Amino acid sequence: MRLVHNSLHDEVAAQLRDRIFAGELLPGMFLDEARLAGELQISRTPLREALKVLTAEGLVRHEPRRGCFVNEVTEQDLDEIFPVIALLEGRCAREAATNATDADLLDLETLHDKLNRHARAKRINDYYTVNFAIHEAIIALARNRWLAQVIGDLRKIVKLSRLQQLHAPGRLEQSLSEHMAVFAALKARDPEGAEAAMRTHLTRQREALRRLARAQKSRLVP
Repeated sequence: MRLVHNSLHDEVAAQLRDRIFAGELLPGMFLDEARLAGELQISRTPLREALKVLTAEGLVRHEPRRGCFVNEVTEQDLDEIFPVIALLEGRCAREAATNATDADLLDLETLHDKLNRHARAKRINDYYTVNFAIHEAIIALARNRWLAQVIGDLRKIVKLSRLQQLHAPGRLEQSLSEHMAVFAALKARDPEGAEAAMRTHLTRQREALRRLARAQKSRLVP
């Protein structure tokens, strides 16, 4: 499909970003410029500009004389990023508890009802989609564009591994319980409680990813 856009390289970056998040372009995969340009029916110039955008976001890495590769999120990356996201999203939850209107809370309740249904049915992909929407809604309710901008940049990187944590034993149920704790604090207009609950939620996401990584490593050891 040929791309037509006023800012072609932004459209190309968006398509490649979606393919990375969808798992079509896997971590560590070489990004063949000739093949991608052919698939998108564009020249290499906007493609290279798009790859620069994704490199700046941390989704792609450029190696001199070798080319571009889909970035791989390391355990050290996650150890460094998650405390920052927990701090920032915790602040968003604090602000949301103060700013949310009754209508906002009704919208959040609808999302949490969906979250409950997906958790009971073990629909992990659907659960993650609603989970992501809830986080986005709380970030928006903070009404702080600087927080939203920084969190957005970090979430693009963490998104490469967040879905995996829901596959850890018991994590889906634990995640739901944590979300309901955040929502309860928001409904109670409890800024401190909402902040603490959100920070706990994100800290436990990191713990779940760490458990998965250890389990995978142990399976590889003969």
